[in-house]
Order: sequence, then C-alpha cells, then structure tokens
Amino acid sequence: MESFGVRLDRAVRERGPLCVGIDPHPELLARWGLADDVDGLERFARTVVDALGDRVAVIKPQSAFFERFGSQGLAILESTIRQLRERGSLVLLDVKRGDIGSTVRAYASAYLDPSSPVYVDAITASPFLGVGSLAPMFELAAEHGGGVFVLALTSNPEGASVQRARAADGRTVAQLVIDEIAQLNAGAQPLGSIGLVIGATVGETGCDLSRVNGPLLAPGLGAQGATAADLRAVFGPALPTVLPSYSREVLGAGPRPEALRAAADRAVSDCRGVLAMS
Repeated sequence: MESFGVRLDRAVRERGPLCVGIDPHPELLARWGLADDVDGLERFARTVVDALGDRVAVIKPQSAFFERFGSQGLAILESTIRQLRERGSLVLLDVKRGDIGSTVRAYASAYLDPSSPVYVDAITASPFLGVGSLAPMFELAAEHGGGVFVLALTSNPEGASVQRARAADGRTVAQLVIDEIAQLNAGAQPLGSIGLVIGATVGETGCDLSRVNGPLLAPGLGAQGATAADLRAVFGPALPTVLPSYSREVLGAGPRPEALRAAADRAVSDCRGVLAMS
C-alpha cells in the first residue's frame, strides 16, 4: 500500500493545497437553515460531501460535532467518511486522541485499521503524554498506509503555557515534538506520513521546521483570523510542505453547493499563490 505521504503529495498536486473541515456546530447549522438535530447534521454533511468531495485534496470531519448526537451521529460520521473516500478525497479525522498503552492502541485500531467502520486516511493526535506514547498509532499508520498529525503549536491562547514551556535542554516543548516527528520521517520520499499541527495564527514560531519532512497542517485560516499571506511568517522555508486548512470561511458560503465550490476554489487560489513563492 502507498504511504499517506505519497497519497497526500499526489492529492495536493492534482487538487490543490487545501484541507476543508466539516464542522457542523449549532450556529453553522442555523446559518444554513438546518435544525440542530440528526437530520440537520446528515443534510449538512451530505451537502459538503456532494459539493467538495470530488475536488478538495483533504476533508477533515471534526468528530466531536458528530459524537454529540450519540450513535446516530456516529452512523452519519461513518457514512460521511465512506462517501468522501468514494469521491476521492483523503479523509483526515480530527479527533485529537492521545493516551498510553492498550488505550492508544485501541484508538489506533479504531481509526487506522482498514477493518474499522471509521477507518480514515489520517487522524489528529495529542502528544502531551509524550510523543513516544503515540507509537502504536505511528506503527499502525505505517502498516496500513495511514497518517497521523501531531499537535505542536496550536492557535488557542491556552496552548502557549505548555507548548512554549522550556525543557531541561532549553528547547520548547513544541520543538521537542517537532524534533521527534522529524526523526520518524527521516528519509521518506516525497514526504513522510507523520505530520504536525501548527496554527496559522501563531505568528513567528521560533521553531526549526527544516527537518520535519512531513506535512504541516495549518488550521486557523479564514474566519479564525489568519490569511494565506500569514503562512510565510509562520512557516518560512517549510512552506512547501504546508497543508492550509479552512473551515468556517468555506462552510459559511453554504448551503448552495456552487457557493461552497467557489469558496474552496478561492482558498486554493490564495494558498497556491503564497506557497508558489516559497
């Protein structure tokens, strides 16, 4: 099986550098004229899939907004993942899982084993129990051609107290995470399968991203305040491996499918222009 890094590289070249979230929070459902219930969730997700599934490189469902409806919401999430895969998008499930031992192995099996009903191309993960605690995820991802995006520098203000704290050797916690992921991706071509999550609103990071050799997911673009131009300050020479991520900026254009497609096309154009300057 091809690695996630290979498939991602091809998807971005064919469809453009863009990840779009599926974040059906109550306010957005209301904006679309949908009820905040299972039917509204299903209609919202289906509309996004039909509009963008065959043209966006990566689509990122936010698991929590499906989980809040219990088993019915999870059934819609399973269906959404299946439909996206049928349309050719890579599916990055935003679950931010992290634990130790048998529990993290269970999370890995849930999302990265092809026999699972919620099997996806990649997931997000939290490393703050130690990057090494995520080893079962990395191992299963490698076995089945999956990917893992590990949190490093997030856009929320509370994150800085942990992520920018200094370890005994003087490196920030974020840099420690970055360096460990770089080791996992060493030698991969054209791109490693273990990525990092670095918010587009964090400004100059003070971190060395030069050896990551993996995809850098950049959430926070659009409605959260960052522009495509801000990516230069955040990522510098690492721009070629950035995967820009939009949610509300694109989803807010709905519910008309043609408006969603136009918003996604604008985002691709904006990001392609910045990334081409790297």
